[in-house]
Amino acid sequence: MNKLTEVLLVDDLPADNFLNRLLLQRMGIAEKISVALNGQEAIDYLTTPVDGALPDVELIILDINMPVMNGWEFLEAYDELPEEARAKVVLMMLTTSMNEDDEKRAHELKMVDRYSIKPLTAPALYAILEECFPGRFSA
Repeated sequence: MNKLTEVLLVDDLPADNFLNRLLLQRMGIAEKISVALNGQEAIDYLTTPVDGALPDVELIILDINMPVMNGWEFLEAYDELPEEARAKVVLMMLTTSMNEDDEKRAHELKMVDRYSIKPLTAPALYAILEECFPGRFSA
């Protein structure tokens, strides 16, 4: 298995971040798991070089309802990032929102690869991995 270089969890709820990190660790699919507590922290993280290089995030798991900058505002700011910052990133929206308008809106955005309802599960994660990283993972 060729692990993802990095997964970025963007969620303001510590319990969700803890459980999602635990699932990712148990599945062993990522070399590094980072957390941002809102969209602005995520944008700052993605655009701040460390040792001359931007983070090598391959999967972003994004909540919708967060303070400071919510998931939709993050997507607007993310869309303005340079192509090299977004080129190989897969974006999964993970939310408690049962609002059909949220799901419809997410599906209309090309940058959103998957829309899923919390909690994050191994089958949901394997589905996006198999779809977006073909041949790298098997359930």
